[in-house]
Amino acid sequence: QVQVVESGGGLVQAGGSLRLSCAASGSIFRIDLMAWYRQAPGKQRELVARITSGGSTEYADSVKGRFTISRDNAKNTVNLQMNSLKPEDTAVYYCHADIFLTTNPASAYRYWGQGTQVTVSS
Repeated sequence: QVQVVESGGGLVQAGGSLRLSCAASGSIFRIDLMAWYRQAPGKQRELVARITSGGSTEYADSVKGRFTISRDNAKNTVNLQMNSLKPEDTAVYYCHADIFLTTNPASAYRYWGQGTQVTVSS
């Protein structure tokens, strides 16, 4: 009923930039919180940044000042602009969304994308 699809990962040198995009589609009534998480090999998945439907944002300390999260409520999309990338940013990045469905507008369901690899070389 709902698909969440990321794009924009890849290989970049340290100091470079990448922009990740995520689009949700399907039987969507509205979307509450949208977020980006990442998981590096051997580590737990961690929150990178999140944004409410009203535009309030929160960032992990490790990315503050370098990453910017934004969303388009009309298009059900969320982006992550990543600048000044470091090798330690290497991870699989996952899009997450709390989605209210048209079939059940009273309850939110948590959806994850399939992940996109970001590799930063030193």
